[in-house]
Amino acid sequence: MKLSYVSRWLLLLMVALPALSMTAQPVEWTVNTRKTIADVNPDMYGIFFEDINFGADGGLYAELVKNRSFEFPQSLMGWKSFGRVEVLTQDAPFDRNPHYVRLQSSGHPHKHTGLENEGFCGIGFHQDSLYRFSVWARTQGNEAQRIRVEFIDESNVVMARKSMKIQGENWKKYSMEMKATRMVNKGKLRIFYENRNTQAIDLEHVSLFPKATWNHHENGLRRDLVQALADLKPGVLRFPGGCIVEGTDLATRYQWKHSVGAVENRPLNENRWQYTFAHRLFPDYYQSYGLGFYEYFLLAEEIGATALPVLSCGLACQYQNNDMSAHASLEDLQPFVQDALDLIEFANGAIDTQWGALRAEMGHPAPFNMKYLAIGNEQWGAEYPERLQVFVKAIRAQYPDIQIIGSSGPSADGEKFDYLWPEMKRLQVDLVDEHYYKSPEWFLANAARYDNYDRKGPKVFAGEYAAHDAPSAKANNFKSALAEACFMTGLERNADVVRLATYAPLFAHVEAWQWNPDLIWFDNLRSVKSVNWYVQQLYSQYKGAQVCQTYSSDKQALSGQDGLYASAVIDKEKHQLILKLANANEQPKDWSIALKSLKEYHPQAKLIRLESSNELMGNTLDAPYTVVPKEEMLLIEALPLQLSMPAKSFWVIVLGLTK
Repeated sequence: MKLSYVSRWLLLLMVALPALSMTAQPVEWTVNTRKTIADVNPDMYGIFFEDINFGADGGLYAELVKNRSFEFPQSLMGWKSFGRVEVLTQDAPFDRNPHYVRLQSSGHPHKHTGLENEGFCGIGFHQDSLYRFSVWARTQGNEAQRIRVEFIDESNVVMARKSMKIQGENWKKYSMEMKATRMVNKGKLRIFYENRNTQAIDLEHVSLFPKATWNHHENGLRRDLVQALADLKPGVLRFPGGCIVEGTDLATRYQWKHSVGAVENRPLNENRWQYTFAHRLFPDYYQSYGLGFYEYFLLAEEIGATALPVLSCGLACQYQNNDMSAHASLEDLQPFVQDALDLIEFANGAIDTQWGALRAEMGHPAPFNMKYLAIGNEQWGAEYPERLQVFVKAIRAQYPDIQIIGSSGPSADGEKFDYLWPEMKRLQVDLVDEHYYKSPEWFLANAARYDNYDRKGPKVFAGEYAAHDAPSAKANNFKSALAEACFMTGLERNADVVRLATYAPLFAHVEAWQWNPDLIWFDNLRSVKSVNWYVQQLYSQYKGAQVCQTYSSDKQALSGQDGLYASAVIDKEKHQLILKLANANEQPKDWSIALKSLKEYHPQAKLIRLESSNELMGNTLDAPYTVVPKEEMLLIEALPLQLSMPAKSFWVIVLGLTK
């Protein structure tokens, strides 16, 4: 449709834009729709997962039993035992998880033997939902034995009960389904040795999953949490974390080879975040590796994201280890390099290769088509590039198409940062991972950060960032979200330099968090998307394909002048022009937006408004929709587009193109 002149705007759906102010000249902004200055990476906006705040076990990983294989240093941590319960290791079914329990008769007809598991801050049960209980078991002798499995509510009342028959001296997996009869937030799982005769029963890998996991995978993920990830429409998934890749020491670093193969035989690992925060200590924080690299790759595939794994470079966490003896020497680096090469084979190799065959055996014969690999997390000093160089040489020689990601250290500036960037250029890595956890004011002041970056050097991966509003105890509030939205206009305008961006951290259990803010909060039954989540979704959903040339009346980008921020992208295949506008001021601002060279468009545009009358407001489990985007229709009658934007607001305008 061709329209001659355009003068004003009109909102439909019973919501009107504020009238144009007569007290000040509008801010003039020009978008040249025919001149594009950069392509937007289809993977641009993604998610970063780290097992912090009980994000994996007790969170995304849907297993409800804590210490299911009795491998915690205190073998019955997470369990209460009664009667005659013994922990054994001889003749175990799984060599990397050797502990199991033996239940025997209590010796009295009115005394019971059994176990009770507390779960992760309790076990959540949804009313009328099915749960899959499974256990590896055997009897001492061939006589059939029984265990009774019960779901217990907060008042210690049984709300579901079912018996399971076990017979045979050989280890075997048994499973059954049970229905929860009511909703329980902090339940327990109880197991009785039912026969109470002289023969014993051995139990190993006691497991309880909701039947309704994401895509109904048996070793599955919590459905509502994955849906929150899928709804972000992420381009990339970085995993398995940052600091946990390093480990407090190398022995406890995340090792991907321990996280694949039969889930029952994946060894326990001590979580890097177990000891870090003494004021929020969780001494029972371990990784079962049930959520392992196969599951990460599968998750990325199923939510439409590109996988971006991170591996150790042979350096343990440098914050926690000043002595070089804590790290792998250059002479001992080869196993770490081989892990990287083998991971590429696991992800992309043919099924007749060693690691490609394992991937196929696990259920995915087709390659995952991995294209990114990060080596190291927040390393610094000369010891990092000298190790990274060994990886780069080996990966380039065998897999030249893999994009290698290096690090610029733990901060977005300073001595470590200034040293590492030239080193990353020297090593010719493809992307450099930058991290910044800063105040909202920093984000507002640094939206033009990448305007003058070297266009010929490595590209930028903004791998961890979040606005930390210290006065509000770093809450996920509208203030922090708006600052991030303003800053991200600078990421988008510089899409030729910034190729990937992921907010961090991703998940937090409301009763077991150690670090905030976080993108998604949850308890045992519910989850809530933060205001920051909605900013990430808007950028990802409306990322466009190419960045348009834009400029203000003084021929500069709108990147903080007068508290205003803006970017524009176009997607010719989707026939969309997308404008992102942010007003960080305490008062409304008027805009006059010229859409240069644009002649044919639909008169009805989409306007998405993210606003709050109180910048300290956020979303909670009890009030999950306090601050969310509101979508309206915008009728365009004339150009330039005249808008009046409220104070403290972020808008996305999607204009349909007819050609």
